[in-house]
Amino acid sequence: MGKSRQCAESCVDYLALELVHHYRTQLQGPSLQAALDAVGERAGRQLAERCARDRAPLLEQLEAVKFICKEFWGEVFRKAVDNLRTNHRGTFVLRDTQFRWLVRLSQNQMPAQLGQPLPAPAAKADLAADFLLLPCALVRGALAQLGWDAAVTADAASLPQVDFTVVMRQQVQR
Repeated sequence: MGKSRQCAESCVDYLALELVHHYRTQLQGPSLQAALDAVGERAGRQLAERCARDRAPLLEQLEAVKFICKEFWGEVFRKAVDNLRTNHRGTFVLRDTQFRWLVRLSQNQMPAQLGQPLPAPAAKADLAADFLLLPCALVRGALAQLGWDAAVTADAASLPQVDFTVVMRQQVQR
């Protein structure tokens, strides 16, 4: 029997915060997005590989998205997605009403190294957008590992609620 590796949830949360902070201070605009996309996609692929290694291939879009909502989300964020909606044409909206990585931002309790308190809602929205690049890339990488090409975006207009929109493009031939 192998030992299960575990990490404190707070360590993962602060690692994500620090990763975004590091890249925000080093890069701006498309470079910031590209750096966080690369890190997130690779991590998403590796996590999905570990989570799905003992299961049959997910050949249907809905099966793959349900896997993301329950198992993958649970592994990464310690809870399932709160709501899943679809138009049955390849577009899915995953709603997390208390997205862990943005709860502190919604309460103006971000760690001091991330800058001054953010009084303006526009500044909060900009910061939230940067913090959402990583989870979008994680989901995109996980779906790629499962054999699906998808575009993932996030809307955090009602912090700490976040709506992730997944648009499935096609199944990747393996």
